[in-house]
Amino acid sequence: MPNDGFETLVPDAVAFLDTLKANNNRDWFQANKTDYETTVKHPAKAFGATVAAALLELTGEEHTAKLFRVNRDVRFSKDKTPYNTHLHLLWSTGSGPGWFFGVSSDYVTAGCGVMAFDKNQLARWRAKVDKDGDAVAAICADLVSARFRIDKPELKRVPPPFDKDHPHGTLLRHKGLAAWKDVAGKGSPLPRLTSAFKELMQIHDLTRSL
Repeated sequence: MPNDGFETLVPDAVAFLDTLKANNNRDWFQANKTDYETTVKHPAKAFGATVAAALLELTGEEHTAKLFRVNRDVRFSKDKTPYNTHLHLLWSTGSGPGWFFGVSSDYVTAGCGVMAFDKNQLARWRAKVDKDGDAVAAICADLVSARFRIDKPELKRVPPPFDKDHPHGTLLRHKGLAAWKDVAGKGSPLPRLTSAFKELMQIHDLTRSL
């Protein structure tokens, strides 16, 4: 998708965020807040709106874009640096899976899924794995073969009442399910992101059904 206006979004964001990392204090940020808004915040919000329109076409559902705040919540953290040094965007319908885009000096990543199932979703997930585990495992295997990463399971043991030797015990140990792919590259991230999102429809449809 040439000339979509987002050719410099990633390098501009990384340049600002790397400088912020070396000057992570309120005085510096306040002196450079206009630069943040011009090079990071406003372009990211425009990108969020553009991707929301693409997701409507892809899924048939209206999605709301959320740009996560640059301010960190330090109330319960030993790290008291006040600002995040990454750019994170989320698209969601208000329920079900979310679509993710993350940028930092270490990664440019696309993702989709549910980070943590609620109680009812978790029960339905486990029932689905118990009944249709081969199909769920095939979806995950397809994504891994396409160079996606599946989050590691949160539980160390297979939860009761399932047998510890359940053929899909690894899937049962998940308390959420999301997949991720590196979408770094030159030029606009939009075509790479939308391409990854098309591949992630398998995870979207799987978690949307829970």
